[in-house]
Amino acid sequence: MDVEANLRLVVGLGLLLAAAVACLTWARVPRRRDVLTASARAVVQLAVIGLALRGVFAAPPAAAAVLAVMLAAAVGTASRRLAGFPAVVRRVGVSCLLGATVALGLVFAAGAVEATVRNLVALAGSVVGGTMTACTLTGRRLADGLRRRRDEVEAWLALGATPRRAVVDIARESVAEALVPPLDQTRTVGLVSLPGTFVGALLGGASPAAAARFQVIILVAMLTAQSIAAVSLSYLLGAPAQLPPVAAEPPPRPPAGGRGGLGTYLPRWPRRPGAPRREPP
Repeated sequence: MDVEANLRLVVGLGLLLAAAVACLTWARVPRRRDVLTASARAVVQLAVIGLALRGVFAAPPAAAAVLAVMLAAAVGTASRRLAGFPAVVRRVGVSCLLGATVALGLVFAAGAVEATVRNLVALAGSVVGGTMTACTLTGRRLADGLRRRRDEVEAWLALGATPRRAVVDIARESVAEALVPPLDQTRTVGLVSLPGTFVGALLGGASPAAAARFQVIILVAMLTAQSIAAVSLSYLLGAPAQLPPVAAEPPPRPPAGGRGGLGTYLPRWPRRPGAPRREPP
C-alpha cells in the first residue's frame, strides 16, 4: 500500500511540475529551473524534517536546535534577497527574531494553545516563515522605492533633513506593501482557500471546530509577527548612509514573434495622427 501511495505521489508531483514548466516555457519566463530545484528541495527537506521531528518529540530539549535551524534558514534566505543593504544579516535576524518571539510569547502566555513541544514547533514553523517573507518583501520594496524616488530623497537631504526623515515615507509604503499578502490570506481564509494546517488537522482526526481554532491562531500570530518584523526591518534599514545606485534601463526589445510567448499577444501602441512611422531596429 505504501509503495502504491508513493508511486501516485511521484506521478502527481511530476504532472504538476510538467504543467508549471510548460506554462513558463510557453511564456518564455526564465524560472523553469527554479521551479524544479525549489520543488526538489522541498521534497528532501520535508523528508528530513519528518525524520528529525520524531527525535524532537521524543527528546524535547532538541526542539531548541530545530528552532535555531528554522531561524537561521529564514534569515539566510531573506538576507540573500537583500544583499545590497549593509549589515543585512544582523538586521534581518533581529527583525525575524523579534517578530517571532513576540507573537509566540503572546500566544503561549495567554494560554490560547497548550505549551507543548509539538505545538511550539508547529507554530514556530509558520510564524518564522512568515517573518522571512515579510522581511524579504519589505527590503525589496524599500530598495525599489529608494531607486524610483531618489530625487525626492535627495531633495529632503538638501533641505537639511536627516536620512531617516528623508526615507520615512518610502519605508512606510514598503511595510504596507509587504503586508498585502498576509492580509489577503487572513481576509479570505475559508472563502478562497483552506490552509494546510486546517486541512491537515481534519485529516488527522480533529473536529472542524478544533481545526478552525488552531488555524485562526496561526493566521493571527503570523500577521502579528510579520507586522513587527516588517516595521523593525524598515526602521533598521530606513536611515541609509548612501542611496543604492540607479539601475540602468534595458534597451527596448521588439515584441516576440513566432510560436507562443507572451509577446505574441502584446498590443501595439496607437500611433498619433501625422507622426512618422518608426521601424523597429
